[in-house]
Amino acid sequence: MPIDFNEIKEYLKEYDGPAMTLMEVCGSHTAAIAKYGIKAMLSDKIRLVSGPGCPVCVTPTAYVDRLIELALKENTRVVTFGDMIRVPGSSRSLGEARGDGAKVSMVYSPADTLKLAAKDPDTTFVFAAVGFETTTPAYALMLERMEKENIKNVQLLTALKTMPAVIDWLLGGGADIDGFIAPGHVSVITGSSAFIPAAEKYGLPFCVSGFRGEEILAAIYGLVKSRGQGRVLNFYPSAVTSVGSAEARNIVGRYFRPAAAAWRGLGEVPGSGLLLKDEYSEWDAGSAGLTEDVKKNSLCRCGEILSGKADPSDCPLFGKTCTPGKPMGACMVSQEGSCYHSYLNRVSDSEDSGDKR
Repeated sequence: MPIDFNEIKEYLKEYDGPAMTLMEVCGSHTAAIAKYGIKAMLSDKIRLVSGPGCPVCVTPTAYVDRLIELALKENTRVVTFGDMIRVPGSSRSLGEARGDGAKVSMVYSPADTLKLAAKDPDTTFVFAAVGFETTTPAYALMLERMEKENIKNVQLLTALKTMPAVIDWLLGGGADIDGFIAPGHVSVITGSSAFIPAAEKYGLPFCVSGFRGEEILAAIYGLVKSRGQGRVLNFYPSAVTSVGSAEARNIVGRYFRPAAAAWRGLGEVPGSGLLLKDEYSEWDAGSAGLTEDVKKNSLCRCGEILSGKADPSDCPLFGKTCTPGKPMGACMVSQEGSCYHSYLNRVSDSEDSGDKR
């Protein structure tokens, strides 16, 4: 039977059952929820919060500091996607470090790094490999080519993370969440079954979703209807299966090993990261031991926001000293961050009401 989206919209808007807090753990979902105005379509009894699903947002300050250190090193150039250039480290961003001579290039694909390296064999190119299960296979393919072609002037500085581990950590730490919009892109690789252990352990529903407004609403409907049930539902069958991509996971497993990882705003989460295996250490630019000092800015509440324990507006820095133009915390640094979208929505609401403060 086809889904009646008008019925879904009416149900979610009129819902008057037990209050529920639902978390999306994908930066693309955070952006889509803002784009389609999903929160305005829901009953006041349904609260949406953004978890640690934006890879740039949760990259620790020590990682950025290490990139800057490498970019200032003789005969070394850092290569990265554009959004990493403006992410603040402990004192400045890569973009700001350019003024002191930091050598930084932006690319659109990891493979572009190999082209740069072939043209300049006397320079070591360090690629900023950041991401979740979705992007890690691309880095593994990059390493496979480097191994086959014996490329010696390229290294990776990794900040790679895995989604199921951090969800289990959040719930084990007392995050009060009633259901999860499971990440669609990640689930393509892991399969929807990757979330079954957490669903059964904590008795919570997980609904895998696509990125169109109707797909997200359908997933939220599924979560509300499945309240208190430890099960996984797939609302993105066109791209996601229960088993995912074994081929992608196998090539990742060839080059990377599980490890603890530092999450910006949260601290270290056991078993939630990936590091290069020892036999491939010649291509590692010093990824291990890049920790996060969550007490560095005692006023920042990003850890609580990423855990669903606070809203962006609860942070005393929000919209004052912390803005998209000058981000101070994990949730404001990227266009996929929850504070970023809350700030834009606040500005838009003020303009619509004629408030020009």
